[in-house]
Formats: sequence, C-alpha cells, structure tokens
Amino acid sequence: MVKVYNLWNVARTTAAVAAVAMLYTTSVSAQRPLPASADTAVKPSALPANALYVPHRVARGKSFTDFEGMLQQLSRADAVFLGEQHDDRGTHALQLAVLEGLARREVKVVLALEMFERDVQPVLDAYLAGTMPESAFLAQSRPWPNYGPDYRPMVEFAKSKGWPVIASNVPRNIASLVSRGGLTVLDTLGADRAAWVAAERRCAPGDTYAKKFTKTMEDMGGHGSAAMPPAMIGRFYEAQCVKDETMAESITRAFNAHPDALVVHVAGGFHVEQGLGTVERVVRRVKAGEVSRRVSAFPVVMFVPTADLDSAKAGADRHLGSYIVYPIK
Repeated sequence: MVKVYNLWNVARTTAAVAAVAMLYTTSVSAQRPLPASADTAVKPSALPANALYVPHRVARGKSFTDFEGMLQQLSRADAVFLGEQHDDRGTHALQLAVLEGLARREVKVVLALEMFERDVQPVLDAYLAGTMPESAFLAQSRPWPNYGPDYRPMVEFAKSKGWPVIASNVPRNIASLVSRGGLTVLDTLGADRAAWVAAERRCAPGDTYAKKFTKTMEDMGGHGSAAMPPAMIGRFYEAQCVKDETMAESITRAFNAHPDALVVHVAGGFHVEQGLGTVERVVRRVKAGEVSRRVSAFPVVMFVPTADLDSAKAGADRHLGSYIVYPIK
C-alpha cells in the first residue's frame, strides 16, 4: 500500500501541489476531491443563467481595482490564466463571470481546462458539437466529482457561445507512472499514449519552480506529516512538471489552431502563480517560435478565498499574479 501523506494541514499554496501527490495516495481529504473514474456517475446540474454574485475584492499591484476594469484589461490579452483552489464555490462563480464579461466584449475565447485530460478531447468535441448526449459525455470523460456545480457552468457557457474547449492536461495514469518511476518511464509509452504528453519536457531540478515545489513538499513534514524522501519529492516534481509542460503545449497549440482567439486556462493556483509552472512554459514555447501569430500578453488572475474582505490587503499577494481576486468564503 502506498503511504498516505497528510497534505491538507498546510498553507494555501500547498493545496495545489497536492494535485500531484493525490495521484499516488489511497485516500485524500475532501477539500480536494479525486477526479472521478470512468465508471463514476456524475449527474448534470442546473446551469444558472448568469454567474451568481459573490462578494469579492480585486487587487492589482498595491491598490484595489474593480472587476469590470480587470475584464477590460484581460480582453486585450493573448492568454489569461485563472489560478484557483479547486474546492471554492465562489471562485468558480467568478470564473464564469470572467467568461461572461469577455463574451460581452465580443471576445472570441478558447477555454482550456486542467480538469480534462487530452485523451478525452474527442469525447469533449463530440459533446460540444451536439453529436453526443451529456450522459455519454460524462460517462466517458472522467469528470471530477465537483464538475456539475463548479465546471459544468463554464463548459456549458462555452458551448452556448460556440467556443472550443480544450482538454489540456496529461492523463492522470501517465502522471502517476512518472511519480513512481521518473521521467524515463515516458520512453516506454506506445506512440498513441506518448501523443498525450508534451513532446518537449524541461524539468530541471534546480530552477525556481522546482525549488518552490520542493520547499513546499518539505514544509509538509512540519505539519504532522512524515517527511518525504528527496527522491520521492523529485519524482513528484517530475510528475508536476509533465502536467505543466503538457498544459503549456496544449495552450500553444490552441494559439495556432485559433489565431483570433484569447485562450482562458483554468488550473490549480500552484500551476500558474508567480508566472511559473504552466505560464513560463508557454512563454518559453512562444520565444522558441512555436506560435505562428504574435502573442505577448499572459496575465495571471489568482483567486484567493478569504473569510473577511476587509482584511484583504492590496499588494500583500501581488507577487502571485497580475490580479488577485478575493472571493468571500
């Protein structure tokens, strides 16, 4: 049996890192649900006509701004990265509000989601095209348990607008292989499965993102969890890196496939905060000339739930992203 590490009694940032660790554990806290297996029933939920209003504040740099002002700036971007805590309902309502705001400004959008994996893209496409009923889509796409209330509204809104939705992530069984055997296991994949993983993978253990990941995992040992061996942390990081590289490649491909669209990518906060993870890997590909159009604006919007809006300090979290949105818990 794989040892279960208590990843949940740690700081907010660590919650996103746990998305890696949960690939190898037998159980996790309900704070971050495991993605559903193919045979798990997920029932559709009612889609609200508009995003529910959630009390919030928006910070930009050292000062506060407003949601509409943020949307105006985001509408001029090439890609927008929405960093979330997966289990916060207010965050998801405001993410839907971002999509609605971009639609009001007549922006063409491609919605990319960490929550769907590359191998289910044909199923997702069939559902969006109206050639597959939602029941079949849900049965075959491995939606997360909170898909109905949290992610379905975004997918349905994109569908109503005729926007593409990209399943951007690496299949979790492949990430799990990396977590146990390291990057070299990817060389053993057949051609079909290898196509679901980013072709280029730069996972240097000494870069800023790797050091941040390693420190976060090491800090878990100070919160009642057993200390992880360095070799295990290294493999966990490689699995995290494969996810980021694959999501970045998916976004880069979306730039080329949809040259007049803004890509909105939804992912766990750790994948995008500080412009690291997925974001820096998109930038690397752009600089390498992998995108056929000129793209240069990649704002990061971090959603940081808070119990007291008055305690939100503009500038305190400004290092996390271009905008910090504080939804009320």
